[in-house]
Amino acid sequence: MIYLLGLAALLLLAYGPSLWVRYVINKHSKTIDAMPGTGAELAEHFIERYKLEGVTVKRAEPEQNYYSPEEKLVGLSPDVYDGKSISAVAIATHEIGHAIQYHRQEPVSRLRSRYTKLAVAAQRLGIFVMTAAPLLTLITKAPPLTVLMLLAGVVAMLGSVALYAMILPEEFDASFAKALPILEEGYLPAAHLPAARQVLKAAALTYVAGALASIFSIWRWLRVLR
Repeated sequence: MIYLLGLAALLLLAYGPSLWVRYVINKHSKTIDAMPGTGAELAEHFIERYKLEGVTVKRAEPEQNYYSPEEKLVGLSPDVYDGKSISAVAIATHEIGHAIQYHRQEPVSRLRSRYTKLAVAAQRLGIFVMTAAPLLTLITKAPPLTVLMLLAGVVAMLGSVALYAMILPEEFDASFAKALPILEEGYLPAAHLPAARQVLKAAALTYVAGALASIFSIWRWLRVLR
């Protein structure tokens, strides 16, 4: 029984935030016919309004919404790019918030460039180390060394979660210091603003929620390797 409770707690920790993010975004994805434009049209309007020179908008893959400072590109998933919902409007404005950060060269915009590559590298390293551990056991016939490798893999993957958490100030700035004040100027009726706040919070937590899901992948890898 205690093992089942422990597993349930692990699953809740790993997938709870990610499921909440999906739930909030899907909940407010219903098309609103009275919406004056799509997410892409709103993003293009903000690019012109804030004079974000060189920034463009393109349709990205499903569930991929991002701003690439290297390409000066706002990528919007099809449901956001073509959408006329609260989620589409809020997410598009969130990504424009990132574009504004980089355009103004705000210190907070350096967090992603400083930590994202390290977080991805740490996650890949953790997976590689845990995948290589069984092969090392066959070659060296030294189980203690394998255990050390597994521990190193777990530490690396947990480290990736911590690194993604370091980006949170940039994400919350894009949502609540940029996107929300803009939407409050009349781009959304006051009745829709509470829902927009929920979506903006979900957008800010997307990276960390995804990284937390890797915690369960640690358990999955250990089970497979066992």
